Amino acid sequence: MEGRVALSAAQLMRRRGPAGIGRVPIGKALAALALLIAPVASAAQPDLAKIAAAAPVIDKVFADYQLDSHAPGLVYGIVADGRLIHVRSFGVQELAQWRPVTPDTVFRIASMSKAFTALAILTLRDEGKLSLDAPAETYVPELRSWRYPVGDSRKIRVRDLLNHTSGLVTDDPWGDRQQVLSEAEFTALLRRPPPFTRAPGTAFEYSNYGYALLGRIIANVSGQPFDRYIQNTIMRPLGMASSGYEVRNSPLERRAIGYRWENNRWSEEPTMRHGAFGSMGGVHTTSNDYAKWIAFLLSGWPARDGPATEPALRSTVREMAEGSNHSRLRQRFGKSPVTQTAAYAMGLIQAQDPDLGNTLSHGGGYPGYGSHMMLMPEHGVGIFVFTNRTYTGGSGPAWDAAVALHRAGAMLGSKLAVSAELAAAYRAAGAVYRTGDVTAAGNLLAMNFLLDRSRENWRGELGKLRQEAGECDTASPVSATGALAGTFTWRCTHGRIKGNVLLAPTTPAGIQALRMSVATP
Repeated sequence: MEGRVALSAAQLMRRRGPAGIGRVPIGKALAALALLIAPVASAAQPDLAKIAAAAPVIDKVFADYQLDSHAPGLVYGIVADGRLIHVRSFGVQELAQWRPVTPDTVFRIASMSKAFTALAILTLRDEGKLSLDAPAETYVPELRSWRYPVGDSRKIRVRDLLNHTSGLVTDDPWGDRQQVLSEAEFTALLRRPPPFTRAPGTAFEYSNYGYALLGRIIANVSGQPFDRYIQNTIMRPLGMASSGYEVRNSPLERRAIGYRWENNRWSEEPTMRHGAFGSMGGVHTTSNDYAKWIAFLLSGWPARDGPATEPALRSTVREMAEGSNHSRLRQRFGKSPVTQTAAYAMGLIQAQDPDLGNTLSHGGGYPGYGSHMMLMPEHGVGIFVFTNRTYTGGSGPAWDAAVALHRAGAMLGSKLAVSAELAAAYRAAGAVYRTGDVTAAGNLLAMNFLLDRSRENWRGELGKLRQEAGECDTASPVSATGALAGTFTWRCTHGRIKGNVLLAPTTPAGIQALRMSVATP
């Protein structure tokens, strides 16, 4: 059975992301001081019409996945321009009465919960209540009795827990079944020191136990249960009224019941209650709610002036995307694999993709549920998917959907504004080419410029370029790669010249390097 839900154009126009949410305390706003020279970026402007045109193809990708993976139900959404612009559901949320999945169906999202926990830790850090580089035992006294694997091990830091570099062993699927532990039972577990698989800080190793420890840190530092702190500090300010940690509090008629596919039939998974390990995987939410979270995360890019919005500073959101130093190669999920470099950040996996650029993602696997989310912050687009089958996360179709949007030309990226310093340097570069003499740049040359290559050598090289390329249109725009660097392409009589200009970190900012070459066909 298939249930399909799509928003009308009028409904889409009425939906809004978190941009209008209230301001942070004045102290936080004053802390965000602008630099004298800063690359002011325009927000990414995805082509909504091209996203809409690609949607039927993407719908089929997810419909096929729901059928082939034996997931009773599935819903996915695309977030852009600060709102949920496309949502589609397939199948049913439960097998007793065959209620169709809708954008308001409540799913458990498993390890995609970790990003909420990470932001809560960073929020407490921003309030001056904890340090990421402090030993975790500072905030969880039970850890003081833990014995480390070798004599020169350093103690686990809060940052290690965020980055999964604590030295604790990978614990899927053991960690999922600890969801129901009471706080007292968790305390008893902490008092029995676990074995380490390696010394802290030496490698990435995914640890649900570590994120459960972060939940205990949130509770001890904030003075309230971690779920209450996250709901009050993050979810409620974003308007996520249907999201939380105790799924049994959600109306049964709206709840996606979890199933496993075993022996060619569905079996219902027991509904696990909220417990001490919820900070690693206990969030339940709906598509309409989760889209607000995705829109909020995307609003952290690009770095820019302007007032901050709750529940966190934009710089703090971007900090969630800073990976640990244990990067690795991996293959992109889906049907068009390419090699990415990836590193775990804070509740998000940061990866550089040759097609999509900077990506942030995380999956979720849980008894009865699977999920996946990915952000493309350079393009202002996010994709998420929820299912109600054990460990069926939908990572493949999520990344296939992103590639489909890329191929459709829907993601245009953001552009940095050209600073006055870069504009002046670029004009000087044009004068240098037209005259064939670097002294045409006047006092805009940095002190190293003529030490690195003499004026006479420059004359010879410029003469060769002019002879090969001819006269060029040096008035074409420069593309900023930062406030103090840019690239350019000139159309010339006999071809094109490609180049870049780099300014020095001085005031005023002089040209430290200028490179030009004839473009290869």
